[in-house]
Amino acid sequence: MSGPIPIVPATSSELRKMFNQMLANRPEGLREVLLKERHPARPRANEPFCTRSQLVSYMLNDREIARAHRYLRPDGNPGASGMPDPKSFFDGRTLFVLQSG
Repeated sequence: MSGPIPIVPATSSELRKMFNQMLANRPEGLREVLLKERHPARPRANEPFCTRSQLVSYMLNDREIARAHRYLRPDGNPGASGMPDPKSFFDGRTLFVLQSG
């Protein structure tokens, strides 16, 4: 019988490393589910008009393995750095979440 999933704070660079490795090896069946979408605060985001600020869940076998924020420009290209900004990552044993502060 398994116990609760440990939740461990992680830095943004640690989350990016885990997330980018997962994307590089892109598991079969990985799918993106849009959780939230809105227009970003334009001066803060410094993105073109009609860019969308999105929160995306990355699902594998009906389990969320990552959650990330991204900007999607009107032309369909990613904004900002061009890569999603992970907020959490599940490695199958531990849930790593972006540490606050």
